[in-house]
Amino acid sequence: MAVVAVFNSELTHDQYDRIISELEARGHGKMDGRLHHVAWNSPEGWRVVDVWESEEALGKFANILMPLMADLGLSVPPPAVYPAHNILS
Repeated sequence: MAVVAVFNSELTHDQYDRIISELEARGHGKMDGRLHHVAWNSPEGWRVVDVWESEEALGKFANILMPLMADLGLSVPPPAVYPAHNILS
């Protein structure tokens, strides 16, 4: 079942871009199982919404993202994860 992961963090625009660049440099720019990725900067901080094919796919990504963020000296709170009811493209 597809899941939606909602990340709310205090990352800056530059920190987010650095994470994306590092993921790409390490061969993880296009993750298997990620259907959609949307990110924006709000007055409260950086927001990301990902749609994943399954909670397992999200977990595999977390196992890549968390060590990468530690390498960069960054951290974010865990996302809120919800089962997707409907996905329209």
